[in-house]
Amino acid sequence: MSLAVLHSRALAGMDAPEVTVEVHLAGGLPSFTIVGLPETEVKESRDRVRAALVNAHFEFPARRLTVNLAPADLPKESGRFDLPIALGILAASGQLPANRLDEYEFAGELSLTGALRPIRGGLAMTYKAHSRGRAFVLPRASAAEASLMRDAKILPANSLLEVCAHLAQKESLQPYIGEAAISAVFEYPDLADVRGQAQAKRALEIAAAGGHSLLLLCTNVCTTISIH
Repeated sequence: MSLAVLHSRALAGMDAPEVTVEVHLAGGLPSFTIVGLPETEVKESRDRVRAALVNAHFEFPARRLTVNLAPADLPKESGRFDLPIALGILAASGQLPANRLDEYEFAGELSLTGALRPIRGGLAMTYKAHSRGRAFVLPRASAAEASLMRDAKILPANSLLEVCAHLAQKESLQPYIGEAAISAVFEYPDLADVRGQAQAKRALEIAAAGGHSLLLLCTNVCTTISIH
């Protein structure tokens, strides 16, 4: 096939709007164009992706290559689109099966060797991917942050080759299982253990119940403490 469509995410504050990555191969003089309001980091992905594919022993197609990041009116920044662009090129050129691409969302910056580098916004992107019922493929270094989204299917990878092996059903990526959060249990003194001081305890109870400020005067050390 000469067209591949993948799913990724941008970042807009706390939101992670969906970005559709469309990769098309056509005849003509070899070229590599990225459209869809890409910022400088995204434009530079052309060189990172080309080197990563060659160093991972894939063929970079000598054809007219167009990558569209939709929607066109949403600014795209950072190197997180390297991974979906590289996978789209492989799928459009027939070097990678494209039948499973719709099951996942992808984000990751590529090194020139094909290794995956960490990205920002892993949690926000995973939350949105989970709400769409898709698994999220991202660099292993970003998996811990993404795992804060409970019940989401997170597939961390160390390199482009690992992601390709998963999509080709040769070696599956294992879902990330974060360490269980340990709830700290604090033991505080009980006001009921204080003997006497009925008026002081009553004042504390009233202040706490009403959310009022309280001024404590410790005469033994001549210190005044203000509690808000």
